Amino acid sequence: MADVPADPSAPLTPARATDAHVEQVTDPVAWDALVDSLGGHPLQRWGWGQVKATGSWQAHRLQVVLDGRTVGAAQVLVRQLPFPFRALSYVPRGPAVAPTDPEAPVGHGVGDEAMRSLVCTAVAQWARRHVGGVGISFEPDWPAGTTVSVPGLVAGQQPILLASTLILDLTRTPDELIASMGRTTRSDVRKGGRDVEIRRVRDEDEVRAVLDVYRDTAAHAGFALHTDEYYLAVHRELGDASLLVAAFRDGRPCSFVWNAVSGSTAFELYGGVDDTGRKARANAPVKWHAAQLAQQAGVLRYDMNGLLNDGISDFKRSFAEHEDELVGTLDVPFSPLYGLWLRALPAAKRIIRR
Repeated sequence: MADVPADPSAPLTPARATDAHVEQVTDPVAWDALVDSLGGHPLQRWGWGQVKATGSWQAHRLQVVLDGRTVGAAQVLVRQLPFPFRALSYVPRGPAVAPTDPEAPVGHGVGDEAMRSLVCTAVAQWARRHVGGVGISFEPDWPAGTTVSVPGLVAGQQPILLASTLILDLTRTPDELIASMGRTTRSDVRKGGRDVEIRRVRDEDEVRAVLDVYRDTAAHAGFALHTDEYYLAVHRELGDASLLVAAFRDGRPCSFVWNAVSGSTAFELYGGVDDTGRKARANAPVKWHAAQLAQQAGVLRYDMNGLLNDGISDFKRSFAEHEDELVGTLDVPFSPLYGLWLRALPAAKRIIRR
């Protein structure tokens, strides 16, 4: 990675970047098909951009074309900032990048260094030209150690998504995945939940009932929630890409896990349990059921979305004998105000993260 240039407003000119061009995609079906064809992440799907647009973000869907071939895609979320900072561009778990060799396997959108560098640079150029502001932050779905070369690129200091996570390899057999679990989790999964029915939730009234469980979880754990309308927007906008699985007892949900899904990846958004679900030890079988549904749909990976030093993360760790580290936050500053933004407004960036 290069250091920030002395003049942050200088144009980005990496090799072959001028050979590529960026086009905006305005058709939701075409965009989602493109994201899936490149092995992209569910936070790059059209519906997730629509969810974020219910708040303070505006979504732009960009495809990068080289020699007539689409080689990358990035959903860029833009948030307006107070004067003098103007705006921040953000690419959650993107871009998705094709390999240089069109015959090579796509995987989950990592590509190779040459193509990653070209796509990221083209997207940064577009954001500099059309958005401006303090800069653009990428948080790609790439493993730690993945290299990319973009003029001015620096390691970001204000992450929105956690780089430490746990990703289940759904190309392994169910027996192999279960064998990697901790003993208690393996036992709970095999018992399948005590006196509960576990199934996918699609009906909006049942989604509202699941949110009652989430409020109970938030009160118990002490974290803040969005409004119910935000979560209902997730359900509506993601459509079939919303994989919400819950355990029911006496017709009411008592434990749930909610994923966004693309062709390659299931990504946990939310989860919760109430006293009934805790007594039934429903959490592990609910998560396992969601992973199985994703696997049966041909999804390659199940990402548990972040690990901290807390009880929830300990529960996630019980599903495998490993942890995963992603490349983290990568920033391209556009303005000398980028440094001031980092120093003076950490509280504002925490608000953005929420």
